[in-house]
Amino acid sequence: MTAWLSIIGIGEDGIEGVAPMLRGLIERAELIVGGDRHLAMLPDIPARKITWASPLRLTVDEVLGWRGKPVVVLATGDPMHYGIGVTFAKHVGRDEIAIYPHLSAFTLAAARLVWPLSEVECLTLHGRPPELLAAAVAPDHRLMILSNDGQTPAEVARRLTALGYGDSDVIVLEHMGGPRERIVTGKAAEWQDQSIADFNTVAVRCKAGPGTRLLHRGFGLPDDAFLHDGKLTKREVRAATLAALQPMPGQLLWDVGAGSGSVAIEWLRQHRTANAIAIESDPERQRVIEQNALNLGVPQLKLIAGRAPEIFAGLKQPDAIFIGGGLSEAGLVEAAWGALKPGGRLVANAVTLEGEATLLAAWQKLGGELTRIAVSRAAPIGPYHGWKPLMPITQWSIHR
Repeated sequence: MTAWLSIIGIGEDGIEGVAPMLRGLIERAELIVGGDRHLAMLPDIPARKITWASPLRLTVDEVLGWRGKPVVVLATGDPMHYGIGVTFAKHVGRDEIAIYPHLSAFTLAAARLVWPLSEVECLTLHGRPPELLAAAVAPDHRLMILSNDGQTPAEVARRLTALGYGDSDVIVLEHMGGPRERIVTGKAAEWQDQSIADFNTVAVRCKAGPGTRLLHRGFGLPDDAFLHDGKLTKREVRAATLAALQPMPGQLLWDVGAGSGSVAIEWLRQHRTANAIAIESDPERQRVIEQNALNLGVPQLKLIAGRAPEIFAGLKQPDAIFIGGGLSEAGLVEAAWGALKPGGRLVANAVTLEGEATLLAAWQKLGGELTRIAVSRAAPIGPYHGWKPLMPITQWSIHR
């Protein structure tokens, strides 16, 4: 099939910066989709023109209804870098779509700042929660952020300051590549409310202040990084659990009996494209999970309120499952094993003898690895110190 859908990136230089061949596509289109700014560049084009609806899916569906007819979608910069091209690529075949990128905002910002783009973490807050920033900050780390609007730089500065990174350099680049280009700089803690254009990109050179708590993206965050009521997979056990679960980019975890959500949260912090569902029946723990997800920069964590295994019906098939609670529920292990994708990983931890018996039976039936994890921490004993053991954990892990 010949590509009927053309997605064309446009820069700050407007339609004049579009190659003649691409202008031909625009002139021959029967439907043109874009923002108000883009459509205003085409007053003399007779095609039907529509702008983006809310929710976006409405416009996507309308475009798909024109399948086979010449359609042009106008986008800003590179449509495949956090752009609309990514959305349409999920709905049409590769032979139906043609992407014509312009320079992305990240490419332009890297050129202005002389920052090696391969050493910068790029993220977007356009239509996404600003809590994502909490998982990105690290000392001497450089970030580039697509803004939602002119208020985004101030929001970024406030959040950096709250996270202990008030000394960070904040650089706002407006209307890059056009006559209105402007760069505004300042320290996060000293950022003043000022008029910033909606079309902007924020660059950050992270600087941690004295005493700032540093939270890595590896396995085993400190226990007190999480709100919890005691239902928490402890740091050492959590690290071993995630090692057994083997987080992979783009894969989905079910965290069953999630408690504080710590395992699902650390799974998500490993890879920005990862997905996780926290399954928890206790309303108070559900609230704790939601708050922990926001505090630790993974607002995309999906919370499912309900009891396993009944709640499994209808959920997207997982690549990995962790059972941290609920082993006493009849049929839970069998249902979890049956739900896994081929090649998936199942890990279950037990503290009680009854839970251990369940895992022993599963190990005898299905195989895998059975491990005892015993951790002791130094603690005061009068004027001295000794080892205080945590409750030992029996862990069963298996690949499907």
